[in-house]
Amino acid sequence: MASTRSPSPTGRERHGPPGPQAEARRWRALAVCLTAGFMTLLDVSIVNVALPSIRTGIGASQSGLQWVLSGYALAFGLVLVPAGRLGDVRGRRSVFMAGLLLFTTASALAGAAQNETWLVGARLLQGVAGGVLVPQVSGFIQQMFRGAERGRAFGLLGATIGVSTAVGPLLGGLLIQAFGTHEGWRWVFYVNLPIGAVALPLAYRLLPGPPRERSPAGRTDLDPFGVLLLGAGTVLFLLPFVQEQQWRGPLKWLLLVPALGLLAGFTAWERRYGRRRDPLVDLGLFRQRSYGLGTLLSLLYFAGFTSIFFVLTLYLQNGLHYSALEAGLSIMPFAVGSGVAAAVGGRVVTRIGRPLVAAGLVMVVVGLLGATLAVHLDSTRSIGLVTAGPLLFAGLGSGLVIAPNQTITLSEVPVARAGSAGGVLQTAQRIGSAAGIAAVGSVFFTRAGGRHGDWSGGLQAGLITATGLAVLALAIALADVFTGSAAHPREQGASGIRREAGEEQRRAG
Repeated sequence: MASTRSPSPTGRERHGPPGPQAEARRWRALAVCLTAGFMTLLDVSIVNVALPSIRTGIGASQSGLQWVLSGYALAFGLVLVPAGRLGDVRGRRSVFMAGLLLFTTASALAGAAQNETWLVGARLLQGVAGGVLVPQVSGFIQQMFRGAERGRAFGLLGATIGVSTAVGPLLGGLLIQAFGTHEGWRWVFYVNLPIGAVALPLAYRLLPGPPRERSPAGRTDLDPFGVLLLGAGTVLFLLPFVQEQQWRGPLKWLLLVPALGLLAGFTAWERRYGRRRDPLVDLGLFRQRSYGLGTLLSLLYFAGFTSIFFVLTLYLQNGLHYSALEAGLSIMPFAVGSGVAAAVGGRVVTRIGRPLVAAGLVMVVVGLLGATLAVHLDSTRSIGLVTAGPLLFAGLGSGLVIAPNQTITLSEVPVARAGSAGGVLQTAQRIGSAAGIAAVGSVFFTRAGGRHGDWSGGLQAGLITATGLAVLALAIALADVFTGSAAHPREQGASGIRREAGEEQRRAG
């Protein structure tokens, strides 16, 4: 009888199911990964409510404030794929720890900033560190878990993504309330220091080291020219979106032409390079239905998902003059719903598959339309209460989208490619976020801009635009459900995780 294998906490293959001690160690290692991932994703949203405090504290210009936000997003998206590949090739633990140390250091520098140039530089460094960390997390989940357990682990990651994105404004508001408008913004960054100090030694102790197996000599490298092409193309593509409000006029969109040219050149290079060596991105992954459709769905969903918080925060703080804390509390229902549903979705995705994602997207669409109607009927300062129900419902739906989609998308990716494949998926999320904020923000500012702007009308238009992006993601999910099950029953996104779940059950038996 052939022996079965399962991942050990050291990252090496072991025979038979893991013992109780190894089982507990894997989940503790996951907790370290999720803590670091929470920090990096929190810093995407927490800074939004701190911008008025930063302007007061160091006299930052509007352009400088924009770069505090966009610099992080640009640097983050730039390094995701190369960092994921570096972890695949050189070992994820060492790359993870380097990213965590850099992120903690950059947070200290940001908190100590004395002027906007210093702060923008620290934020760029933070973004690089976050981009190094995040793909290692999904890589570790692929490496340490199989079958239904992997779904549960991705469910916890999905809860982390949803909660960190939505809870950022609340935590930022609490910190500014506690430490004052003039200096409170510094603690938005300093809060990372004790977390990083505790997580570093735990990462060394608990995270699996590199496996014994290595690629044949001369076959594996970091594909430096591919890194250059992808990095330049990604930056040029993101710049006009993240600077949409600062760079007036249509000329900025001309950057998309060389961006698309560089990305097309990257694709051609990877095909050619892959004949001789391991490329930075294995383009064959996109021939897998689960990976190709899941990545596109993720891009569209994040375009709508992150823009919701952007326009809501602007409306509440600038339009209704909510404090940072009040704005954060108003967005909390979405965070609560997302966190609860993501944990549940991770447990059932192996049985339901892509229909679960479609159901979650329907809930998001209904919840956002409900929030839009609530704003239309009541645009007074009680808006935080009247939108609580619809946002909670949308958050529950969001929790059934992010984690299950990530589980399905990466279900058939080889573990040796987990970091770079996860990096591509997360790059799609960052591109979607930037494009969505630019598109939804543009619609919002068209109505809300000026001295006598229609803030309520701007929010309604922005929410409808975000809903439209969620509908496009729903169309992708439904196309996979109906055409996949009928025409390609073996290529459904859930097939890989279902097979692994069956293997886990046979091992247990």
